Amino acid sequence: MTLVAGVDSSTQSCKVVIRDADTGAVVRTGRASHPEGTAVPPAAWWDALLTAIADAGGLEDVAAISVGGQQHGMVALDADGRVVRDALLWNDTRSAGAARDLIAEVGAEEFARRTGTVPVASFTATKLRWLRDAEPENAARVAAVALPHDWLTWRLLGYGPDSPLGPDLTALVTDRSDASGTSYWSPTTGDYDRELLQLALGHDAVLPRVLAPSGRAGVTVAQTGIPAGIAVGAGAGDNAAAGLGLGAAAGDAVVSIGTSGTVFAVSDVPALDPTGTVAGFASASGEFLPLIATLNAARVLDATARLLGVDHGELGRLALAAEPGSSGLVLVPYFEGERTPNLPDATASLRGMTLRSTTRENLARAAVEGLLCGLADGLDALRAVGVRERRVLLIGGAAQNPAVSAVAAQVFDAPVEVPEPGEYVAAGAAVQAAWMLTGTRPQWPLTVTARPEPDTRPEIRRQYTAAATA
Repeated sequence: MTLVAGVDSSTQSCKVVIRDADTGAVVRTGRASHPEGTAVPPAAWWDALLTAIADAGGLEDVAAISVGGQQHGMVALDADGRVVRDALLWNDTRSAGAARDLIAEVGAEEFARRTGTVPVASFTATKLRWLRDAEPENAARVAAVALPHDWLTWRLLGYGPDSPLGPDLTALVTDRSDASGTSYWSPTTGDYDRELLQLALGHDAVLPRVLAPSGRAGVTVAQTGIPAGIAVGAGAGDNAAAGLGLGAAAGDAVVSIGTSGTVFAVSDVPALDPTGTVAGFASASGEFLPLIATLNAARVLDATARLLGVDHGELGRLALAAEPGSSGLVLVPYFEGERTPNLPDATASLRGMTLRSTTRENLARAAVEGLLCGLADGLDALRAVGVRERRVLLIGGAAQNPAVSAVAAQVFDAPVEVPEPGEYVAAGAAVQAAWMLTGTRPQWPLTVTARPEPDTRPEIRRQYTAAATA
């Protein structure tokens, strides 16, 4: 049995999943936590990766490994390969002003044409502009720019200032999916746009070489916790890796409810949206991955459960006890600002409060409806750039709550399917590792645990839209 390892280095934790390359069966897993915050020292990711690998029983019998990681994070390196400052993560919104400046200088339509995206605070280019403006001395030291999964892959290969092979910046590699989230790489041409990089950072820098989906980055060298000779794949951005892990193909719209919420679909043609609502990313399988992302997702339910003093199971039971539409109570869940729509300074609001509507049941349901309505708006945005879905795959921990899947069947006007719980980002990275070994993309089975009957209730979205635009 040939074993492959897939890594999910996410915002909150690092997961390692070891699978049988032939069947996709999970053999063992490991996990470690990441520090909280929106600016994190990358060394914490490396430490967590080593801990998660050890928790998974090590890699001595593993033939290949690949890393899926949170998109957009800015890992700035100096000429000696040292991290210039803590990495700004995707959910760090301090660069919102920098995004506006870049759009003013280049134009939204021109950005969309050249990179498939219009900058928002999440994207790497805006963080580099923020660094140039707010910390010019640090910006001047930047010799190379990597993304979280790029940096971890580099470390696995034995590179770094205190690593066996030293700080060779030219050994940095990435993949199409993660490069497409920088706002200085084009998924259409496959090239970096150096002019946009320099406009952001103020000067040129080394950027990771972009590998094909099944590309080979190299092999590991012996380090503490890492055996030598393991083939290392290109890696991928987290959403693209999840799509690969789900086996998503044209016609599948994936709605992921995690720390952030995302809606994306695999497409044969690039998506160009000059409004910036849809990001025209690349997939991890060679196609394109139009995507919208929201900042507020599972934590909307966390906050509501805390407010009501219940666990998530009871929150779901309360929500299912209320009528569709929550008797007019609407939660617009912009608790941490919002990315889609692009409202970084927004706050949440609760509207339609009357003596009749203000109940525990209605509040629980309003939280579920508000969360899902924002994602349904995202699906409509994908449709506007040509996506045609045949089903919605609902993933993430919150998707397993019966209230979420039931309300999804009322909010989305497309068939909803809920795959079994799984680490789909890590699964996609493992698919990539197996693909690299064999030259053929594996087709591992996907188990669906719920197919709620379609029960579309248009009034839910009508009242949400009225509240969100008020």
